[in-house]
Amino acid sequence: MSRNKPDADGHRGLVVNTASVAAFEGQVGQAAYSASKGGIVSMTLPIARDLAPLGIRVVTIAPGRATRAGRAPRGVWEFLDSPLPCFWGSPGLFSTPLLAGLPEKVRKFLGQQVPFPSRLGDPAEYAHLVQALAENPMINGEVVRLDGALRMQP
Repeated sequence: MSRNKPDADGHRGLVVNTASVAAFEGQVGQAAYSASKGGIVSMTLPIARDLAPLGIRVVTIAPGRATRAGRAPRGVWEFLDSPLPCFWGSPGLFSTPLLAGLPEKVRKFLGQQVPFPSRLGDPAEYAHLVQALAENPMINGEVVRLDGALRMQP
C-alpha cells in the first residue's frame, strides 16, 4: 500500500480493522476475547500515527450483535467505488452463521436488547460504514461503534 501512487492530498490507502463492542464491555467468561478485541482498539491510533507519513489511514469498527443467514460481507471492492485500496479485518460476530443459526425466538430477543433500531444488524450496514470511512479522509486513528447504542450486560 505504501508504494501506491498518492492522490492529490497524499492519500495512499485505508486499513479497516474489526474489533467488537466486547473491547469496551466484555461479558462474564470472555476475558480473553475482550482482551483480544481491546488490543485491536488500542493499536488503532498508534498505527495510524505510524502510517500517517506514508499517506495511509487506519480505522477500526467495533460492531455489536448482527446477523444474516449466509457468509460474512463480501470484499470491500464490491461495496466501494473508491480508488483507495482497503484491507478488510475479521468480521467477528458480524454476519456469521453463529447467530443466524439460532432459533428465531432467540434472535428476536437479542435484537430487542438493541435500543434503536431494536433489531440485529445487517452486513450491508457494516459495508455502508466502511464506505463512509473510506470517503472521508479526515477520519483516521478512530474506533467507531456500530451497535445501535447497545451496551452489553455482564
